[in-house]
Amino acid sequence: MRLLHTMIRVSDLEKSIDFYTRIMGMRLLRRKDYPGGRFTLAFVGYGDEADTAVIELTWNWDTTSYDLGNAFGHIAIAVDDIYTVCDRIRCDGGIISREPGPMKHGDTVIAFVRDPDGYAIELIEKQ
Repeated sequence: MRLLHTMIRVSDLEKSIDFYTRIMGMRLLRRKDYPGGRFTLAFVGYGDEADTAVIELTWNWDTTSYDLGNAFGHIAIAVDDIYTVCDRIRCDGGIISREPGPMKHGDTVIAFVRDPDGYAIELIEKQ
């Protein structure tokens, strides 16, 4: 068995693709419209789906917003230099919701970014 992808629903597919590709540095791997179901799926990630887990962005054409709820936590991404990455994300228009620094009760350096729909992305500096 292998983890394939995590699906999140997005309210503006183009804005989300721009965020995950331009700001977070992922690639758009594939995209397909499903007119009969009135939705589009777009897959983004850092590597090929055959080898790495990716994110499935689901855009339901007739839905303009979602309640994020309180069960989903975040997506985590490893980075080499968290301070440089956060500066680049901020300069590119991304929102840093928690500035880089040691996690509470530990020494791992983390930060949090919000995507256009408000989903949390945790950046974890490689040790």
